[in-house]
Amino acid sequence: MQDKPKLKFPKKFLWGAATAAHQVEGKTHNQWSVWELENAKSKAAQAEYHYDDVPSWSRVKHQAKSPTNYVSGQAADHYHRYEEDFDLLQKMNMNAFRFSVEWSRVEPEEGAWNVEAVEHYRTYARELKRRGIEPVVTLFHFTLPVWFTVKGGFEKRRNVHHFVEFSERIIRELGTDIRFIITVNEPEVYAFESYWLGNWPPNKTGFYSWWRVTNNLAYAHKKAAAAIHNINRRYKVSIAKNSCYFYPGDDAWLSRVSAHVMQYFQDDYTLRKVAKHCDFLGVNYYLSNRVYGYRIHSPEEKVSDLGWDLAPASIQYVLERLHDKYHLPMIICENGLADGEDNERQWWLTQTLIGMQKAMDGGVELQGYLHWSLLDNFEWDKGKWPRFGLVAVDYKTQQRTLRPSAIWFGKIIKHLREGN
Repeated sequence: MQDKPKLKFPKKFLWGAATAAHQVEGKTHNQWSVWELENAKSKAAQAEYHYDDVPSWSRVKHQAKSPTNYVSGQAADHYHRYEEDFDLLQKMNMNAFRFSVEWSRVEPEEGAWNVEAVEHYRTYARELKRRGIEPVVTLFHFTLPVWFTVKGGFEKRRNVHHFVEFSERIIRELGTDIRFIITVNEPEVYAFESYWLGNWPPNKTGFYSWWRVTNNLAYAHKKAAAAIHNINRRYKVSIAKNSCYFYPGDDAWLSRVSAHVMQYFQDDYTLRKVAKHCDFLGVNYYLSNRVYGYRIHSPEEKVSDLGWDLAPASIQYVLERLHDKYHLPMIICENGLADGEDNERQWWLTQTLIGMQKAMDGGVELQGYLHWSLLDNFEWDKGKWPRFGLVAVDYKTQQRTLRPSAIWFGKIIKHLREGN
């Protein structure tokens, strides 16, 4: 049996957490908030059909069957409570924080910028820097201004220039307080859910819509990265790429080929288009998939509240594969689990840290780890019942409480930052 590696991370390693504006800020107006109001009742009516087999169902069913669960509304009110939330980052000894700028706030109408919203984000980034916390900013995290979607969104290449102009202008506004920039979060997830499965707005299904959006998001990244680098080469730009680890469950030819093909479409179809335009690679990791034949049958020895198979240690294989293929430094931009009762998060973090260390021992250049999420958040089409936060949020009172795993993790971070 292999010994656990001694945990030793670089002194400048980024330890932090992540959020997305729409999921935590509250009171946004974009294509998602419009869609929520139109679909909340139907989502609530379908909840039992979709989720009654998840282990948390008996605990969450009352919330999941309520239409209010599917409306972001005030969310965690992070827009107004961000200083309180930054205090929590410091309590956990974190030195990095990923957030997104809500495009629909700063440009609610085409060409009309909201000066107050821009100043909010400038103050926000400045306050992080003042506290010694490295901001990692995301420019597109699934939400879009209504006016942009009326034009066809990312389905039309001629619209990409609007995103590039927004990206360039907001980075100029944020200035030198920002160094790390994610242009597009999980482009393949957005395209797949919104234009292939039709689960997310605009609820389209079809190969050509998916293909156009996937390629246009890659194009958008390349154009935005070039514009940002023209401002200042000190900016470090990437996408945040969701990566699952696919592996054959047996030695059968079909299992091995299927796992390889699935891995290609999971990672390489997009990364081959953008990797040369990235200064580092942002990696989001939540789960692995075991393949038998052409089907996925994962072990499910432990599962999250969403029923996702928990395989935190496999992050090692994700990092090693991406390192060998793309030779870029990496930052883990999202990693976590829905665990409302905090039963598995400490174990998840322990196994993740060990996997990260093994990858680094094997030559992977890893620069940071950002846990998803700092706060309980609005989990898109699933609403508020999945609890990903290191910090528990009471949505009625907005009270924040560090979960036991968060307190433990803060101590681990302190130990690792002090150099063991």
